[in-house]
Amino acid sequence: MISRLFPKQVDFFELFNAGAANVLKGSALMLTLLQDTDNAPVIAKGIRETEKEGDVITHDIIKKLNQTFLTPIDREDLHALATRMDDIIDIIWGCAERFNLFKLGTPQPVIIEMARDLVACSELIVKAVKKLEEKKFSYVQECCVEINSLENKTDRAFRDALVKLFDEEKDPIQIIKWKEVYELLEDSVDACEDVANILEAIVLKYA
Repeated sequence: MISRLFPKQVDFFELFNAGAANVLKGSALMLTLLQDTDNAPVIAKGIRETEKEGDVITHDIIKKLNQTFLTPIDREDLHALATRMDDIIDIIWGCAERFNLFKLGTPQPVIIEMARDLVACSELIVKAVKKLEEKKFSYVQECCVEINSLENKTDRAFRDALVKLFDEEKDPIQIIKWKEVYELLEDSVDACEDVANILEAIVLKYA
């Protein structure tokens, strides 16, 4: 009876660390796909598995939120953080899926750089979540500032890539295909910034 009234405390940070690591895994695979387009189908399958794992982690977090009376951080903040982290890997999967379905070739170097920035953002999310667990709030804020800076850089790269695409590509179908991939890649970095904004809001609330 007592155990039902007062269940074992859930280690939410263990779940969030796993979710952040999964985002980083998906980001790294996306970069690999763009660098090794000959093996895109195989790498895309790996990203799909990573996306499924992200869904499992997010479902687990939300389920435990609904079962837990006391949480280390307000449950609405934990819910927002979990769902937005999951959005990142969902968008990455969408980008990889389209790249594979469209049978696209070698991307522009600027797109490789955008993918590297996505990996850098994901690494910062991993670090920020760990620092949040350790209550090292100033370090969390530093990570968020770096993510915001990378997002601004990616916005500029996205615009440059579109200009180059419209200037150099003559096939309108190819333009449509590449533009969709570019947009999804940029959206994934935007989602990283959304996670940074949630983390920063949590820090401001608890610091």
